[in-house]
Amino acid sequence: MKYCCAILAASVLLSAAVEAEPLTIERIYSSPSLYGKSPSRLSISPDGTRVTYLQGKENDHRRLDLWEYSIKDKTHRLLVDSASLFSGEEVLSDEEKARRERMRIKNSGIISYKWSEDGKALLFPAGGDIYYYDLQARKSRQLTDTPEYETDIRFSPKGHYVSFIREQNLYYLDIATGKETQVTHDGKGLVKYGMAEFVAQEEMSRMTGYWWAPDESKLAFTRSDESEVAEVVRNEIYADEIKLFNQRYPYAGSNNAKVELAVYRLDNAKVQWLDLGKERDFYLTRAQWAEDSNILSYQWQDRGHQTLELRFYDSKAGTTETVIKETSDSWVNLHDDLHFLEDKKHFIWASERDGFKHLYLYDMQGNLKRQLTQGQWVVDSLKRVDEKAQRVYFTGRKDTPIESHLYSTGLFKPAAVERITSANANHYVNLAEDSQTFIDYSSSSSALNSVALRNIDGRFLIWLEQNEVDQDHPLYPYKDELVEPSFGHIKADDGQKLYYKLYQPAKLEKGKKYPVIVYVYGGPGAQMVRNTTPDLFWQYMVQQGYMVFQLDNRGSESRGKAFEAAIHRKMGEVEVQDQIAGVKFLRSLPQVDPERIGIYGHSYGGYMTLMAMFKAGDYFKVGVSGAPVTDWSLYDTYYTEKYLDHPKENAQGYIDSSVFPYVKGLKGSLLVYHGMADDNVLFTNATKLFKALQDEGFMFEMMTYPGAKHSLRGKKTKIHFKTTIADFFKRKL
Repeated sequence: MKYCCAILAASVLLSAAVEAEPLTIERIYSSPSLYGKSPSRLSISPDGTRVTYLQGKENDHRRLDLWEYSIKDKTHRLLVDSASLFSGEEVLSDEEKARRERMRIKNSGIISYKWSEDGKALLFPAGGDIYYYDLQARKSRQLTDTPEYETDIRFSPKGHYVSFIREQNLYYLDIATGKETQVTHDGKGLVKYGMAEFVAQEEMSRMTGYWWAPDESKLAFTRSDESEVAEVVRNEIYADEIKLFNQRYPYAGSNNAKVELAVYRLDNAKVQWLDLGKERDFYLTRAQWAEDSNILSYQWQDRGHQTLELRFYDSKAGTTETVIKETSDSWVNLHDDLHFLEDKKHFIWASERDGFKHLYLYDMQGNLKRQLTQGQWVVDSLKRVDEKAQRVYFTGRKDTPIESHLYSTGLFKPAAVERITSANANHYVNLAEDSQTFIDYSSSSSALNSVALRNIDGRFLIWLEQNEVDQDHPLYPYKDELVEPSFGHIKADDGQKLYYKLYQPAKLEKGKKYPVIVYVYGGPGAQMVRNTTPDLFWQYMVQQGYMVFQLDNRGSESRGKAFEAAIHRKMGEVEVQDQIAGVKFLRSLPQVDPERIGIYGHSYGGYMTLMAMFKAGDYFKVGVSGAPVTDWSLYDTYYTEKYLDHPKENAQGYIDSSVFPYVKGLKGSLLVYHGMADDNVLFTNATKLFKALQDEGFMFEMMTYPGAKHSLRGKKTKIHFKTTIADFFKRKL
């Protein structure tokens, strides 16, 4: 369950006056150029001489090509035109379709690439095959040419091999000779090698099932068997046909895939299977080799999510040792912040043991050497470790929870935490391997997203995309209609701060009362109130005379474990209480019409909309619920049991957290929309709700989208469902 935000400019930064031109929904979603140039997946070459990135074509923004920016020459240049490799519609395998859906990738062409360690070559998939780009020769070489689809392609650490998955088996290819070696052989049907199972992809953010040792001597890989996972017949309803899929879907309380872990030696093709313990009902959440290539680390999590163990497997001795054990009375969150130092004596680990996510330094025996960061704020992620300078670089929320910044601190010796990025903006960063420069994606409520290359101390070096809104910028004609939000906070009933963001029409008429749309997500693993800019759709709705309000209730991320764990074993309770507190705050504002407050959300936000409409009908008069979970027993094991526990241990919590006990509380107007091919929040959630509302005699509106998945992709689909939402609020609010 994830969400995304687009980018725009605010009028306060623009000086030239033009005649105001209102935005339209069709214009917003049919013209991606409104957001300006937006190169994606930027990275700095290992030698620090160039920045590579993917960018869409002028006539097709979804089809991506590979570009570079030469830092020395300060010039952009096309490296590989995806149309030169294959043309026409890309035909994806079913596995690749599912994988891209899990990764929320909506583009075609060259969708990803990898650098070789020496910075002399790039590797990327295109049209189902693998391509190797030689930067010195400046040309591509096709490494595979098969009817089968190669996925999860990767350079080996030293760049001698390319590894990939083909038809559920693991392979590697010698780049110099072109010789392929098939590592596994019986992958088919319900058995998959080197591939992440459904819940690993969707909920653990583990998109792979194999890992190279640093010296290229070994490959660790998983074997997953879905034979015990419940088989369901899932409908995908399209405009002209209905497809039936026999899908293995692990509903909450049911069996998961069985996962095993092995190590393959390249020199003799022998396989060592690890003993993962007597308990077979567990999650393999992460795996990673240590620097000496003999120690394979893996993270073992119990089914109840209350224990996470970091284990080291010695591939020489064949023994396993648990070096860190994290426990919680609610759940232990996963992270990607395990980093082995090149000295082969230490590693860095992240933990929420003191209530906030922070970084810790350990020796290889699991002895804590020192806590690197501390305080009532959270670390977002570890970015780079400069062992020579003894500095640790990470992103976090030390200054404010609504902005992410790049910071540094000492490695072996205590040092102050120093902020590197500029204040009053939100930053996403990509550090070079030598820790000398970084790519800075910066945006705020008063500035369009920009991309700059900066020195490691934050000094500006060059613009990669300034995205300045001048007279040539597509957003320029609309600038006078754009508004900037205000930020603030209120208190929950337990005293914790709840941050909000409020948009109001540019010119408030004296004495006029305005309707408000509360835009909500509300679930764990997400944060809505940030100092970034929202989708242009909300600017459009403000132009129509609405105020738009967002509030991060308890259960949201980036505020510490106590704030997030308030939803443990019962969802849809404190979240709704906090949103009611937000409405009470809105009602205190003289410009708000207290009788015209609506709510809208998608995914968990769709669930929140239903709970608000059913449980707090005196506060919310109109609701739009998009792709909602309605019954948590219909959702997957990992996500649901993490927050609600196993159904056998919390049966009443599942009942209380579903929407159905509260359906009779509906008082206002409700619209529900859902993609009819949704393989994440299954369409059954919507049909079960429709029947319950009908049985109670409630009149409501629904809009279903044939062939659409959870993200509701596609220009025409987006224009239609956004227009549907706008029209519904216009008629009902």
